[in-house]
Amino acid sequence: MKYLAHYPEPLQAQVRPLAEAGRLGEALQRRFPQAHDVRTDGALYDYTQSLKSEFMRNAQPLSKVLYDSKLHVVRHALGTHTTVSRVQGQKLKARHEIRVASLFREVPLEWLRMIVVHELAHLKVREHDKAFYALCTHMEPAYHQHEFDLRLYMTHLDLGGQALWTPAAA
Repeated sequence: MKYLAHYPEPLQAQVRPLAEAGRLGEALQRRFPQAHDVRTDGALYDYTQSLKSEFMRNAQPLSKVLYDSKLHVVRHALGTHTTVSRVQGQKLKARHEIRVASLFREVPLEWLRMIVVHELAHLKVREHDKAFYALCTHMEPAYHQHEFDLRLYMTHLDLGGQALWTPAAA
């Protein structure tokens, strides 16, 4: 259970029987019965901008937000925030981009929000430190629980389970 390796052993011990019995996916579907409807890059951009305007009005603007089908495979990441700097005349211009793994096209809204909040927090704080997670929990109070639940889903997939919220599964 590599996605849960950093959690305490007693917590892993609670998850292990569900995983071994192949019931992890069933438990997650009971807790999160449906996927969100933020399916397109445009909808993801609008969703991200609404969170940004609610919690981070003074943060630098985003130039691009999109789903990236190569992200999980290439970078072993679920989302990325990048800054692209370009020289324009005498000025250095920075463009901020957020890319979210395509896996998040068909998951519960809570998990998409957790990933978007995580990437937005990188606009203010680069490192994963106390200030970073404080900002994440300010934007999403259940941030840590949603991260854990997402790690359960990743464990489910890693053990050979099927994607749970795809149109065929619904």
